Amino acid sequence: MASAPAPLRVLVLGGSYAGLGAALNLLDLCNGKPTRFSGVLAEEKKPVIPVQIKVVDERDGYYHIISSPLALASKDFAAKAWQRFADLPAFRDPGISWIQGSAIKVDCERKVATIADRNTGKDFEESYDYLIAATGLRRAWPVVPQTLTKDEYLIEAGNHIDAVRNAKEGVVVIGGGAVGIEMASELKLCEPTQTVTLIHSRERLLSSEPLPDEFKDRSLIALEESGVKVILGQRVTDSEPVETADGTPLLKLTLSNGSQINAGHVIKAISKSVPTSTYLDESLLDTEGYVKVEPSLNFAPGAPNAKYHFAIGDLAKWSGIKRCGGAFHMGNYAAINIHQQLLEKMGEKPNFVALDEYPAMIALAVGKQAVLYGPDDGTTWGRDKMEMMFGEDLGWTICWNYMKLGVDPSESVKGK
Repeated sequence: MASAPAPLRVLVLGGSYAGLGAALNLLDLCNGKPTRFSGVLAEEKKPVIPVQIKVVDERDGYYHIISSPLALASKDFAAKAWQRFADLPAFRDPGISWIQGSAIKVDCERKVATIADRNTGKDFEESYDYLIAATGLRRAWPVVPQTLTKDEYLIEAGNHIDAVRNAKEGVVVIGGGAVGIEMASELKLCEPTQTVTLIHSRERLLSSEPLPDEFKDRSLIALEESGVKVILGQRVTDSEPVETADGTPLLKLTLSNGSQINAGHVIKAISKSVPTSTYLDESLLDTEGYVKVEPSLNFAPGAPNAKYHFAIGDLAKWSGIKRCGGAFHMGNYAAINIHQQLLEKMGEKPNFVALDEYPAMIALAVGKQAVLYGPDDGTTWGRDKMEMMFGEDLGWTICWNYMKLGVDPSESVKGK
């Protein structure tokens, strides 16, 4: 009697939008189901392919990064934003598992990754047939929490929320990029009696983004309509603690024009995010550390075993503004192309997909309204746009349902 074929080994580095999107869509395809994002193969029965997908992430759970401004402003929402992998119904399928750890080195020639296991404190080697690099960017506080377990994160978020609430001289957000705008407006929405001021060194918000002035100007209007005080064209040149009679924290900020303002709490939203690609050979990367990829999302030609290696999400060198929708799309395409390779090996004609260039587009949550930009409709805004793009929880429910993280594998994927 012939033995069953060994399961296909797929190693996914990164458990956020791109990584989970790739892992769960590939799991569906290998189970003979349509991808949960696009419905591909919905009308055509495909063979079941044994697969073992391992997701490696530094955190012990899926954190909805988009909701950081709300998670760091509302204790009621904070716990919802972080869902442990062990608690995800979607991970109850025997074909998928997770490891809390980080990649140290990937040997594309041998198809072996060295992983630092956070729970044991030891390194180990993990062999694979396919690798998907989706570890994204190294983002600073307050873009994402810096802790790696849900329990630690809840303490971190709680301390931040208490500091905002207890800031007697108000809160100052430094930096007028997307993070600063959303953070300031969400704080004001959750704490309407608190004074929130945003300081940006340039004359327009979002000064580093390839977006039209109309979008930037509308974002300013929306931010001020949310109740946030905005100071443009000024840089914070000095920050000095001030003694108070009751011992509450107070900082005196000096601006580049010599003026001074007091703040009970300061949030810096000006750091540059960098790719987490240090585990890959430098020959695979561009000068900034992004992974060079083909439209198939395979590593660029010249990489050892390039057809078995994919890079997706924020880590990949691709056009457009880094965003959740693009990460989902890349994850779906990587899953489809791996599955098509497998079908090709079984004698079927493959139907590979190729990623198009992304134009600049963005959706910004500003208080109770959203400001959008896309090449087709230009700049649009309003409360209806907020409901469409973010719902009531900065997209948590939208993304949760889109990935079907709450669906047990014993249930129908198509009906959920």
